Amino acid sequence: MKLYDFSGAPNPRRVKIFAHEKEIDLELVNCDMLKREHKTPEFLKKSPSGKIPVLELEDGRCISESIAICRYLESIVPEPNLFGEDSFEISYIESRNRHIELELWTQIGISWVNGPIVGSMGLFEQIPDAKKASDSNVSAYYKRLDREFSSSEYVAGSRYTVADITLLSAIDFASSMVDLKPSESLKNLNRWHEQINSRPSSKL
Repeated sequence: MKLYDFSGAPNPRRVKIFAHEKEIDLELVNCDMLKREHKTPEFLKKSPSGKIPVLELEDGRCISESIAICRYLESIVPEPNLFGEDSFEISYIESRNRHIELELWTQIGISWVNGPIVGSMGLFEQIPDAKKASDSNVSAYYKRLDREFSSSEYVAGSRYTVADITLLSAIDFASSMVDLKPSESLKNLNRWHEQINSRPSSKL
């Protein structure tokens, strides 16, 4: 299986971490986003939204969106389970993952689009007030996570799941590319981050 990837991009990293946890080998295919290779007519046949990652199966069929790809990988290699083992856990992990995507990732994305790196590309008309608000929202969400981790070892309870992968990729991207690193005062959140970062898959 081929995974269309770009170094430093957070969503392909989610899939790479997930696959590593499953001991699934993927052939990585570089899709240079700086050269807009993800917007070419050829690539749009694989992913109509023009986004990465994309998983291409051996028969040529393609799956886009990181969580959809991870669900496919879980279906072909069920263990170690990362999406939930019973009705409640499956639903709870899904809800926690969605919280991170909708309430944290969206705000990091706004700060990224309106930040200096994207600004230097000249792709969008930036809105400074939007970045100011999203920066504040990210900080508030970090504080919420710190409170939650005071009574929970992982994002969705007592074990490592896909929701931890989603949060790790969000925080690492925000810290390195958007200048939104969690404060050192958030002891519980930083404890979680250090614990997750000790996993070999997190080095990807």
